[in-house]
Amino acid sequence: MTYGCIGEHLSHSFSKEIHNRIETYEYTIREVPKEELDAFMTAREFTAINVTIPYKQDVIPYLHEISDIARSIGAVNTIVNRDGKLYGYNTDFFGMKSCITRAGISLAGKKVLILGTGGTSRTARAVAEAMDAGEIIVVSRTEKPGVITYEQASRQHWDAGVILNTTPVGMYPNPGVSPVDINCFPNLSGVFDAIYNPLASRLIMDAREKGIPAEGGLYMLVAQAVFAAEKFTGKTYEPEIIEETYREIFLSKQNIVLTGMPASGKTTVGRLLAEETGRTFVDTDVEIVKKYGMEIPEIFEKFGEAGFRERERDVVAEVGKNSALVIATGGGAILRDDNMDALRQNGKIYFLDRPLDKLLPTADRPTANSADAIRRRYAERYGRYCGTADVIVPMNEDPEINAEKILSLHR
Repeated sequence: MTYGCIGEHLSHSFSKEIHNRIETYEYTIREVPKEELDAFMTAREFTAINVTIPYKQDVIPYLHEISDIARSIGAVNTIVNRDGKLYGYNTDFFGMKSCITRAGISLAGKKVLILGTGGTSRTARAVAEAMDAGEIIVVSRTEKPGVITYEQASRQHWDAGVILNTTPVGMYPNPGVSPVDINCFPNLSGVFDAIYNPLASRLIMDAREKGIPAEGGLYMLVAQAVFAAEKFTGKTYEPEIIEETYREIFLSKQNIVLTGMPASGKTTVGRLLAEETGRTFVDTDVEIVKKYGMEIPEIFEKFGEAGFRERERDVVAEVGKNSALVIATGGGAILRDDNMDALRQNGKIYFLDRPLDKLLPTADRPTANSADAIRRRYAERYGRYCGTADVIVPMNEDPEINAEKILSLHR
């Protein structure tokens, strides 16, 4: 490989797409098992690489020189091969600092909890010190010198002002969980999570629901990549490239999620959106049929509505883990908070608001198979559709106009 990224598990990595937007060099993602790291680093058959979990400390003994920041942190995420000699840097420091600053989170004079003890935790500590944190406390599952447990953190440091998460808890493919309950920390004024997949981790969503400024790790990832590319190429990039690249990556990954009443046009509009954007279209009702080998009315008849909703929840949770999709949901998917959380972690939710008199009953929709049933569902759910949507889209008779309207809102 010439340029690229090494780590142990990289199926979730966005790094190739980011570097491809920054520069024209070929960038390769390579998973290196632990037992092969020594051979890889000794061979030095690369021009420049990024290094991610779990090797940010393990690569240091192979380096000829290391930058002052990387040395003080004790972690390296960027290595450049110059005439057979390896030079190590830590661009994560600049990426994290840029992300926290952009989010408007101040660390000055505040008690900061850093969750985790790996290489990124060391970076977070250096950033907190550089941003004049008042007190820095490292938290882990196991108590050790200089590190407290989560139970101790919530009991003794409930007054913390900022949380910086550097653990993989809540990361793809196991999203939906948080390393801490932020209700235990009533004084929080900022939360940062190094996780970038999903776009909004459970920790970030919990903070935002309370109105706390919170930011995930995608901007950090993009910013550090730009700083790494400068090391790779010797170029200096304009500051705007970070924001532009972040915006492009974010929008390309963010799912377009369509909610609405049965017969509101979700499938038709969704297919048009997928065709226009080159995304994969997913209909959660179709996925339910595939998964359980039964049509929707059969599931209702055999298991009742409660049984159907449980199966719908499982399918929505699986679909919501993924990114760069157009997702059409079943009419009742909005009834469960866990469904909406699963969809929101990677998606923007558009409620297709079609007038009641334009909604036609069909036999294949058990809760909307008559005009009377449609009216009841509309009255029961309309407030919920509006309350769970990021955008309410008044529907036109022309599906193509509706699709174009959503695209214009998603740019």
